[in-house]
Amino acid sequence: MEMITPPQLKEGDSIYILSTARKISLEELQPAIEELKSWGLKVIIGDSIEAEANQYAGNEELRVNDFNKAIRDKNVKAILCGRGGYGSVRIVDDIDWNHLIENPKWIAGYSDVTTIHSHANNMGIKTIHSTMPINYSTNSKASWTTLKSTLFGESNDVLTYPHKVHRSGTFKGQIIGGNLSIIYSLLGSPSSLNTAGKILFIEDLDEYLYHIDRMMMNIKRNGYFDQLSGLIIGGMTDMNDNTIPFGKNALDIIFEHVAEFDFPVIYNFPVGHVDDNRAIILGDTI
Repeated sequence: MEMITPPQLKEGDSIYILSTARKISLEELQPAIEELKSWGLKVIIGDSIEAEANQYAGNEELRVNDFNKAIRDKNVKAILCGRGGYGSVRIVDDIDWNHLIENPKWIAGYSDVTTIHSHANNMGIKTIHSTMPINYSTNSKASWTTLKSTLFGESNDVLTYPHKVHRSGTFKGQIIGGNLSIIYSLLGSPSSLNTAGKILFIEDLDEYLYHIDRMMMNIKRNGYFDQLSGLIIGGMTDMNDNTIPFGKNALDIIFEHVAEFDFPVIYNFPVGHVDDNRAIILGDTI
């Protein structure tokens, strides 16, 4: 599939901040808003910001209408998800994807936003896996400079970052993926990934080790590794164990499940639920 690359931003363009999942206040966004303005961007605050429906940033109707409003606004050149949490899957099927294909613009975020990334990538649209405003105060400088360089079409050297190699080889293919728990939850749906000939990126946070094993087992049984070109492992952060130890850490579990395959595997990649969460383009080919 020929992937659509949204137009790069320039000074004076508008960026739209919304939440597809958990509620967030304007106060929490303020430091990131000031950063975006310093790039010469106009910041539009979506209706889902400050909205509340239990844990969500407003009910499903409000959140999907907000997303579609951003898609249909010709002045908006990029959509930045304010935070993750849970809830993107409840609106993904009602997003105006056809309009986005006709008028592409960047969508940026990570974690629960993996649902949006996966569906958009399946529709042939590139997206940006990146930091979000909720994390501005804890992020490394590179988290934001790589987001800026990606949005503005400048050089981004994150793929040449000195990572650790578990199994060497040559990477070639389209980069897809994101949060492992979300990837696992999308199996069998229209948002489930086709990994044949591609490079899969995974990261996760605050999971039990046995559940990492369960997820890896299931995506392997679904053929995700059969024709994979390569595996990139980002942050596997704050993992949990039971009273009776599982006996392996997250990386050991992942390595065990890909041991029978011959594609390259790298880890310690600066992406995910880590302070140094650098931007990468999902759907890009290297």
